[in-house]
Amino acid sequence: MYQVIARKYRPQAFSELVSQEHVRATLENAIAQGRIAHGYIFSGQRGTGKTTVARIVARCLNCVQGPTTTPCGVCASCREIAEGGAVDVIEIDAASNRGINEMRELRENVRYRPARDRYKVFIIDEAHQITNEAFNALLKTLEEPPEWAVFILCTTESHKIPATIASRCQHFSFRSVDFEDLVARMKWICEQEGVEADADVLAILAQAGDGSVRDSLSALDQAIACCGNKLNAAEVRALLGRFSVDLLEQVTQALVASDSRRMLDIVAELDRNGLNLQHFSRELSRYLRNLLVAKVAGAETRLIAASPAERERLVSIAGGFSEEDLTRYLQLSLDLFRDLQYSLQPRLHLELGLLRMVHAGRLVSIEDALAGLGPAPAAPAAPAAPSPSAAPRSAPVAPPARSAPVATPAQSTPAPAQSRASDGSLKERLYQALIGMGAQFTADAIEVSEVSEQGNLIAITTPREFALPMRGNDVQKALERLFERPPHVKVTLTDEAPATASMAKPTDETTQRTLEHPAVKRFQEVFPGSHVRTVRDLRDT
Repeated sequence: MYQVIARKYRPQAFSELVSQEHVRATLENAIAQGRIAHGYIFSGQRGTGKTTVARIVARCLNCVQGPTTTPCGVCASCREIAEGGAVDVIEIDAASNRGINEMRELRENVRYRPARDRYKVFIIDEAHQITNEAFNALLKTLEEPPEWAVFILCTTESHKIPATIASRCQHFSFRSVDFEDLVARMKWICEQEGVEADADVLAILAQAGDGSVRDSLSALDQAIACCGNKLNAAEVRALLGRFSVDLLEQVTQALVASDSRRMLDIVAELDRNGLNLQHFSRELSRYLRNLLVAKVAGAETRLIAASPAERERLVSIAGGFSEEDLTRYLQLSLDLFRDLQYSLQPRLHLELGLLRMVHAGRLVSIEDALAGLGPAPAAPAAPAAPSPSAAPRSAPVAPPARSAPVATPAQSTPAPAQSRASDGSLKERLYQALIGMGAQFTADAIEVSEVSEQGNLIAITTPREFALPMRGNDVQKALERLFERPPHVKVTLTDEAPATASMAKPTDETTQRTLEHPAVKRFQEVFPGSHVRTVRDLRDT
């Protein structure tokens, strides 16, 4: 009778294990030193070898040459354990034997000595499904079992094991199998089975397992049944429902060309061929993630589960994007996959998500937008060359925008910088300290506020529209620069208009000349709806 590959090539000794070196080394040392615990918890994702290792431990303990780390494999005990028919190795499926009555029966069984072997080993699979009452019934037995009993609890959800049980066992966490190790294992199995499989096929099968040896071997068995002894990458990919790299590359090509029409054609092709749009979204997210990793780490990274040729191809494609673009595309694809989970119109959601990616690729950062402003090509000469204007801020709580200093004929010779208040008041010193710290918004808020010193308290009365810049601790840090022992700060919000009487008011002529400045006009063209709220001559600062 045919035996599936996953069972036929199941490891029978520690030396045959794929990965899990930390578990193997610890258990081998414990058996060699005779330090055998009465309870173990094996946790990890599916198909990583938990039950397999439990059976290997049982063979090591009950082999006629044991306890040994290298069971002979020919004695009656070794053969019966490998076949699953050993009397003294009891395997329990906790998914169907999870109640208190089953645990009571187990507790009664523990009392009797092994019928033939050295140890009576209880392997409880899916242990997290045991009820709390059943765990409580097993608690005392697990804490003080007879010397011949060994419990091994296998679970994929270790957090569901009660702390009272976990504290009485040694816990081993099984890791997902490395991609390279998994490919090497399947390559060896293909050689044993006489199956031809190139690196691309093995990579596809390893990706299907997603770190699970059993899942990858099941996919290999399915591929052999479909394709025979010579596996083809395209056929295997179609069999497993995975999308071709060429189709995923069409998405990146559309992103590079900013081609919305091509995106819609891709969705139409998927829908016409009856492919699962949700699975496509998942594969697209994985593909964009691999592109991002290839962009960051290069082709030699082990973070991408793909063949070397495919990694080189990913690096080549990633070269056409920036790291920021790929990060943005990945986030959008994850949002799209989440939305498709509950969508009643998956095609509409997929079309919208792909179009959003195209639009995201057209975005320009604010830095690039500001750098691209530049002076207007044809502009009337001003009496004096003004400096570029700062961006106006139209948010309700933002401080007034500053215009460029405009020199008038009477001020053609630059005057030396002057302080805001000639008396060196606390308000002025606080303002200058904030400017030195780079806290421009808070400095502007202080400029229109009333500041008074009341002993060890600094009282600041600020218009309510400037509440946001005053919420931080910039003022306190500035006071620490001004005083050895900084005073306390009390901020009071008021609905009164900003106090601007102390500032030097520009003339109407200055305001008009500022608004007609080419740089200001160019900025307003790039940012429609923007406006200049206040004009201030920087030479008065």
